[in-house]
Amino acid sequence: MKIGIIGAGNIGAMLARKLAAAGHAVKLANSKGPDTIRELAGDIGAAAVSKEEAVGGVEVVVLSIPFANYRDLAGLFDDVPEDVVVIDTSNYYPFRDGAIADVDGGMPESVWVSGQIGRPVIKAWNAVLAATPAEKGQPDGTDGRIAIPVAGDAPEAKAVAIGLVEAAGFDGLDAGGLAASWRQQPGTPAYCTELAANELKEALRSADRFRAADNRDALIKEFFAAGTGLTHDEMVARNRAGTAAPKS
Repeated sequence: MKIGIIGAGNIGAMLARKLAAAGHAVKLANSKGPDTIRELAGDIGAAAVSKEEAVGGVEVVVLSIPFANYRDLAGLFDDVPEDVVVIDTSNYYPFRDGAIADVDGGMPESVWVSGQIGRPVIKAWNAVLAATPAEKGQPDGTDGRIAIPVAGDAPEAKAVAIGLVEAAGFDGLDAGGLAASWRQQPGTPAYCTELAANELKEALRSADRFRAADNRDALIKEFFAAGTGLTHDEMVARNRAGTAAPKS
């Protein structure tokens, strides 16, 4: 497939590398221009382009930028065909993005994103740490293979996103429509907890919308306090513990 990725941070660059290695034609863009990522793109096996070039002549666009920066993409998709699948990997963190009243009031993050760019998105790859897809993919049928939630309203577009997830070595789990995508946002049991498909289904089902933001903020404070000393597995364990339902 022809895939454009906007965002060359941890998740964007990692996905570009995985998708290029799988044989897809990948274009990679960031906010500073192609010259600033040309060496990175070359190492990955992608083409460094502008964000305008990234959305042209592709079948899939992956958006992997800081949440508040979606405001900067207004108008970018005006001439992009409707059948191009747009995948949103972002997450809202108020300490980084500033307060966004609509999201603080309960609007699912990817519903807000859809409004900023003027077209519906599929929410995928948001509920993983960067090292998860980079290092933990396994063949189909492997016992305990990690599952990744994929939410969206267009069945065909969601199927494309699930296919990309599965080709990378993970079970793609249909997490429902975009209105339900809050169930895979930060502070929920599905977020960065590396669960198998049956476990992820239960995590999505048990998500508590009213506790999620508090869980998110408490975990961020915990991670900041720990500094850089946590291993990947320790981060996953803390996410699991910090989003578990309180004991009665």
